[in-house]
Amino acid sequence: MRLPARCSAGLLAASLLASLLIGTAPAALAGPADDTRTIVPVRDQGNRQNVRFATYNASLNRSAPGDLVRDLSTPANAQARAIAEVLQVTRPDVVLLNEFDYDPGTRAADLFDQNYLRVSQNGKAALDYPYVYTAPSNTGAPSGYDLDNDGTVGGAGDALGFGTFEGQYGMVVYSKYPIQTGAVRTFRNFLWKDMPGALLPDNPATEAPADWYSSDELAVLPLSSKSHWDIPVSVGGKAIHVLASHPTPPVFDGEEDRNGRRNSDEIRFWSDYVTGGPNASYIHDDDGAAGGLRRGERFVVLGDQNSDPLDGDARGGAIGQLLGNRLIQDPLPSSSGATEASALQGGANAEHRSDPQFDTADFEDRNAGNIRADYVLPSRNLQVSASGVFWPRAGMPGSELTGIFPFPTSDHRLVHVDVTVNGVRLR
Repeated sequence: MRLPARCSAGLLAASLLASLLIGTAPAALAGPADDTRTIVPVRDQGNRQNVRFATYNASLNRSAPGDLVRDLSTPANAQARAIAEVLQVTRPDVVLLNEFDYDPGTRAADLFDQNYLRVSQNGKAALDYPYVYTAPSNTGAPSGYDLDNDGTVGGAGDALGFGTFEGQYGMVVYSKYPIQTGAVRTFRNFLWKDMPGALLPDNPATEAPADWYSSDELAVLPLSSKSHWDIPVSVGGKAIHVLASHPTPPVFDGEEDRNGRRNSDEIRFWSDYVTGGPNASYIHDDDGAAGGLRRGERFVVLGDQNSDPLDGDARGGAIGQLLGNRLIQDPLPSSSGATEASALQGGANAEHRSDPQFDTADFEDRNAGNIRADYVLPSRNLQVSASGVFWPRAGMPGSELTGIFPFPTSDHRLVHVDVTVNGVRLR
């Protein structure tokens, strides 16, 4: 479902707030590595403008339909207040929230905006996002088949995307810049089998290849466990395509690795899409339009990709399909809080190969440890001016918003990247 733009309530002055850690940033925008001052995006550079894109798996998912709407109907929910405070500290211009339950009336998205983002949290300046986009998710949608091959039909494991009700673990995008609503493309219904070279899982108990799913099951099983969205936002009179998704976790399966394979192909989808041309000729959106982005388009890939370059349970090379794409740049957002958490927790983290400063998820699971799961990846024709992960060190301002398990906000951290765009004026 596409939401119409709301009228702006007016500009709210940005103020310097404590607790943001900036990773790769020039000296003009950030202090030393352990500096915890908030870095507010520079707004006035003549005809140049810094635009902050962010992704945040906010864990605003609930166990039953309607629960999130109920929780957000008053301004008193502690988790939602803390999530809103993180956003008010980091102040993204465009942000994707993963694990935000979708409801057909889009009430949850509006209530979070009205009761939390537009309300000051602990003295932080409120946020005004005049433009919001959300749409249905495959999570919890019944397939009618025994997709997990456990001998029964029904339940979270047999849904088109894992979930106990339709819309659980959904997504929402908030933007300070106009969304080109008529140009939005969604790929919720694109079938996994229609991807050339798809990593369809194999049933190890049979000799036939790639036969975990029957032909009837493949005729209804989409690639996307939630959805893939191409949301163009107008910045400086031109579109920047926000490519939003949340691939399935590469766990909770067996030797067939059905979730790991799907995760990898969900990630590959965006690589093919931004490459365009023959690589994207197989792609068709939910309205039937074919192909990917045109050459030279500007874009930012956002989302919890559930894949670390070297560690965790994802298939080898899965996230590399994006990180190695010649049209994509990786600003390597980092934080000193992630490095500290890895050292303090030890366990599986001690065996990790990835540099912990780039971690974005605190899983504290001795089997997995902390990993880099969340990404903001701009196209190479966008100039990056700063990046960071909101993960303050213990005892520093803002650390109460991340904390340790059970987390006051989420087990993921907000990731942001600032890009400089020419010819832009704030509204």
